[in-house]
Amino acid sequence: MTHRFPVHVYYEDTDLAGIVYYANYLKFIERARTEWVRDLGIDQTELKANEGIVFAVRRVEADYLMAAKFDDDLVVTTTLDTISGARIVLSQAVTRDKDMVFEAKVTLVALSETGSPARLPAILRRNLH
Repeated sequence: MTHRFPVHVYYEDTDLAGIVYYANYLKFIERARTEWVRDLGIDQTELKANEGIVFAVRRVEADYLMAAKFDDDLVVTTTLDTISGARIVLSQAVTRDKDMVFEAKVTLVALSETGSPARLPAILRRNLH
């Protein structure tokens, strides 16, 4: 299952040269992950309130492949690589037309309110299998 999320590059996303500031790619892929989870039928606010579970990024491996610029239209694709009891590994890519601009491998973990590892919610596991 691949999720697609469009991103338009605004002036605020760029540096003086009009190139997307490197840290903003992390924001782009975070927004895409949020919408991916929402599209799986999970309300993260309710998940926290009802079950005390939140998601946290444990690891990001990122490759910046080419510059995106002001006014570009990008697409973030999110693909599930692996899932275990408390961990999800995703591949995320940012493209402009057919060009790969940025790619990342992101490891997410489920945490309890106290910050200790928690099992992934059943609805998430069910919707991903």
